[in-house]
Amino acid sequence: MRNDDDVIICRCEEVTKGDIRRAIRAGATTGKAIKKFTRAGMGLCQGCTCRRLIIQLLAQETGQSPAQIPPGTYRPPTRPLMLAGLKGEKA
Repeated sequence: MRNDDDVIICRCEEVTKGDIRRAIRAGATTGKAIKKFTRAGMGLCQGCTCRRLIIQLLAQETGQSPAQIPPGTYRPPTRPLMLAGLKGEKA
């Protein structure tokens, strides 16, 4: 049988429930703090798959309602861009 702490919450960064619980015990009490502690939500999907799970786990562990937990920041993924592309020229 698998330990509950081994369940992966953030597939992009391979962050487990145990990682998130340890971050909460270390003082991470917001989605943003969990992200800083664990990198959960910083992968390719930018938290589209794991953000809701992180908030639910944070609410369970802290005794809060999910509505009481402030939402994290949303940032689009960045990709390198050639300067010539900004001018409409082909590289």
